[in-house]
Amino acid sequence: MEKTDNQHKSDIIEVCRRVYAKGWVAANDGNVSIKVSDSTIICTPTGMSKGYITAEQLIKVDMMGNKIEGELEPSSEVKMHIDVYKNKPGINAVVHAHPTFATGYAVAGIPLEECVIPEIIISLGSIPLTKYGTPSTMEIPENIRSYLKEHNVFLLQNHGALSIGEDVYKAYYRMESLELFARINFIARMLGNVNVLGEEEVKRIINIRENFGLSNLNYPGCRIDSKFVKSADGNGKDEAAPSSNNLAARESFKEDMAKERVFVSDNQKRIELSKEKLVELITAIVSNIINKVKS
Repeated sequence: MEKTDNQHKSDIIEVCRRVYAKGWVAANDGNVSIKVSDSTIICTPTGMSKGYITAEQLIKVDMMGNKIEGELEPSSEVKMHIDVYKNKPGINAVVHAHPTFATGYAVAGIPLEECVIPEIIISLGSIPLTKYGTPSTMEIPENIRSYLKEHNVFLLQNHGALSIGEDVYKAYYRMESLELFARINFIARMLGNVNVLGEEEVKRIINIRENFGLSNLNYPGCRIDSKFVKSADGNGKDEAAPSSNNLAARESFKEDMAKERVFVSDNQKRIELSKEKLVELITAIVSNIINKVKS
């Protein structure tokens, strides 16, 4: 039985309140929408706190972003939602927020692609980092578009996170899973080691996924070293990082990474930093402490 507009609005309000309660948005951040028909969308308005928004304040727009119903104006980022609906069949809801740990990875420029947690491998697979785009422009939708075929959750570089789903609760739960994964991954990095699962273990997990009736069509898989494992038979693709048997290329790759950001060493037991990055990090920490003392 199809839901009424009022029921869809109630769902949006519930998700907005959950997002706000978890601290994934501040002030008027974030936006939520539901596609209620082939030609109409109900979405959150601009300039409203998601923790206090009411059903009467929600907006209905067409697939061009033109307002059909509502007193307020739609979010300036509704075009990002519309582009998802136009380019990924079966998706009927979009949630955009700034969850702390996931956004931290987005700001650091680090995708969450590695095969680490079975539940994430089964439900989400790898989580890509999309190229930065100016908010409220078509740059962000265009940068997301190439990932839509395989992914349902995205890190938006220097911006936040986006999750999509067949309904608004599925989109919300995917965001919830993303933030938990990002938090666990961050803690593991601080402890000094992210233990990436081996290929055979990942194949068995993907086999369980298949037993749950989840299709591997357009499933993104997850990354082990330079390879994405996407199926129970190990099919995947090699990425730009050099293979371990090409030592000269691997050493060159390490040198480049050391100049840019943190990287994990061969034995996966320590994280190495370039001298310059270490000095920058210590300087930033000391400055932050001094500023807090002064205040």
